[in-house]
Amino acid sequence: MKKLLVILFGASDSYSADKKMQVTVALNHFGKGLVERMPRCRFGFIHVVNNDYNHWFLYAIGGTNNPTIISQGNRYSAPGFGAKEVTCRGLLKPAQWKNWNWVSQGDHFESGAFFTPSGNPSASKRFGADKMMPFKPGQMVPELTKYAGPLSCSIGRPY
Repeated sequence: MKKLLVILFGASDSYSADKKMQVTVALNHFGKGLVERMPRCRFGFIHVVNNDYNHWFLYAIGGTNNPTIISQGNRYSAPGFGAKEVTCRGLLKPAQWKNWNWVSQGDHFESGAFFTPSGNPSASKRFGADKMMPFKPGQMVPELTKYAGPLSCSIGRPY
């Protein structure tokens, strides 16, 4: 079963108040059956840190309306088919998003996966250490996220 739309931050393309939004997506395992939006962002600041992306059908991280996306210490392992690019900026042309701050630092790429950066490569320095979760190298992500994912609870057995 495929899960098409996973995580969306931002109310709509017309709600510019979301420029104030600050979100951290950390220590998740995004695996088989997921298609896109892990996350997709409109406006705001999104810190994507130490997540394990080992399968996506269209893209892993997407955005519109000039969000700042800082990807740090994630593992991106592209599927054996389909898209290898981690990022997606909708149907926009590079001239429209070339100044958006999308940065990859300490990420680990496997199976042809790649992240298309844009904007200021030092964008993460605009945000102090008190505003960002520290990250471990992307090679450590399988160990960091080995217990991440949905719980398999049942009645009378909480875990």
